[in-house]
Amino acid sequence: MSIIVEKVSKKYQGAQSYALQDVSITCSMGVFGLLGPNGAGKTTLMRILTALISPTSGRAIIQGYNVVDEPDKVRPLIGYIPQEYTLYPQLTVWEFLDYMAKLSGLKNSHQRMEQILLQVGLSSDARRRLRNLSGGMKQRVVIAQALLHDPPVLLVDEPTAGLDPAERVRFRNLLSELGRERTVLLSTHIVEDITATCRQVTVLFEGQIAFTGDIDSLISSARGKVWKAHLSPSEWEYVRDANLIVSSCPDSKPGFMDVKFLSTDSQSLFESELVSPTIEDAYLLLISRRKSDRESS
Repeated sequence: MSIIVEKVSKKYQGAQSYALQDVSITCSMGVFGLLGPNGAGKTTLMRILTALISPTSGRAIIQGYNVVDEPDKVRPLIGYIPQEYTLYPQLTVWEFLDYMAKLSGLKNSHQRMEQILLQVGLSSDARRRLRNLSGGMKQRVVIAQALLHDPPVLLVDEPTAGLDPAERVRFRNLLSELGRERTVLLSTHIVEDITATCRQVTVLFEGQIAFTGDIDSLISSARGKVWKAHLSPSEWEYVRDANLIVSSCPDSKPGFMDVKFLSTDSQSLFESELVSPTIEDAYLLLISRRKSDRESS
């Protein structure tokens, strides 16, 4: 396995609760999803895997090397695309990549730069200054920088936040292509990014694993619990207050709503129809159950 995480916990100094608690995952070649709401612990796990911080307990292994004991061996094996990054706006794309290659100690890097620019779709923009690029193009520059040394493991943290729909699709397709020849761990809170790129997913909630497995299994957990209905005003009030709304659209008749929602008992309350769940439905149901369990404990 390219990535092995064994019972990793992390508690920051002065914190009352753990940012991660007993998290275990394994990833081989392909794109693996790390899904969860903001604050679930995804970025903390990414920072541990990049040897930026150490776990409080447990261990993380990259390509056979312990990230705590052997960070100098781990770092050349990974490419990291952080949630927030800093570019040099006055430099061109080529100048920036050339500078980063020199910092990494890469020799005869220009041929490699040309290959990467072609791979990320920026060959024709190599002489443009970074300040003149769109958000999606800047994101592709960051990917290019992470791939310069051809790492076998790519760690990607919240990559599509702020991108327009076309750039998000382009980015997801690029990640899928990269996953053909390396291990990609994609951390996100955007369910669509997981659906479009991954077969395996781990869901984190408040630092703990809520689910790990293939996407079909996650979707199956919501079967029989996703409904759609045409609701009267009084029925809408009940569903809005007592169930988890997935989508709603006002009907042409005042007060009436066409609704998709999650529930286990809706059929006995009013006329509704079971529908096949999506991964978003299953994710929302899973997180809502975890929140309910926490509030009742």
